[in-house]
Amino acid sequence: MSGNTKHVRRESTSRLPGNKSSRFVPYLIPGILGLTVIVIIPFIWNIYLSFTRWRGVGPVRFIGLQNWQRLFKDSTFWISFLNSFWIIVAIVVIPTILGLFISSLLTDVIQKKFGGRTASFLRALFYLPQLLPVAVAAIIMGWIFRPEDGAVNALLEQIGLGSLTHNWLGSPNSALPVLMFILVWIQLGYPIVIFMSGLQRVDPELYEAASLDGANWWQKFRVVTLPSIIPELLVVILTATIGALKTFAPVYLLTKGGPGTATTVPSYYSYNQFFQVQQVGYGAAISTALTIVIIVFSVVFTIVQKRVEKNLV
Repeated sequence: MSGNTKHVRRESTSRLPGNKSSRFVPYLIPGILGLTVIVIIPFIWNIYLSFTRWRGVGPVRFIGLQNWQRLFKDSTFWISFLNSFWIIVAIVVIPTILGLFISSLLTDVIQKKFGGRTASFLRALFYLPQLLPVAVAAIIMGWIFRPEDGAVNALLEQIGLGSLTHNWLGSPNSALPVLMFILVWIQLGYPIVIFMSGLQRVDPELYEAASLDGANWWQKFRVVTLPSIIPELLVVILTATIGALKTFAPVYLLTKGGPGTATTVPSYYSYNQFFQVQQVGYGAAISTALTIVIIVFSVVFTIVQKRVEKNLV
């Protein structure tokens, strides 16, 4: 009798998926409504607009695949995606590689020789740009690279290299590299914090055993550190790549996609078509194409991530 009572009590209070109880459903309604109103409906509307010609006011005219045909022939669109590749290098590749080495040095060297407080202070120092609003960080770096009285040109003048002063964000040859440098500075703290948190769960005995075998820092990094934080590495690559593909604020605040198309990215190009050229249908086609790229990348990467983690187990 008591066994049956316990079984009934456990069944009535369980909220696990597949249970017949539906008392958890009301708690999902606010999230579902928010997702529907903020994401799903605008996304469907945006897809519809990509098949129309509309200036933002007046009647919407359905034109079929004309925007998409124009998109595949638009050199600026393809240049913007090429620029996105360099943005990915700046936000994903360089910070991830630097983050791996810096987090390992902070954990395996600085923390052991100078203590946890020093390592935590340096970690916070690297993470500081992440705490700043993107607009503030972009404005600060814009001041530093200002052509007339920016810190970089002023420093060059002071050390006798005035001939190297330059309009760093206004020249087609330097705008994209400087923008990449700024994005690296903003992004670097993110992988460092993630990797350092992952390193906290690595068994210290593995490092001690490696040291007893005569392994140097690089060998311990390659054999112990890197395999131990592969899950964190995959998370950083996925989230940072999606963020890189959606990059908008730094481009808008620092270069406006210029000079010319030197720093134009798909998100800014879509914004330009939406609000400046007032070709809403074409802007919707650009943003829809970008969304498709992000979704495909996310799905493929998630499948690869699951397989990698399964092999690790």
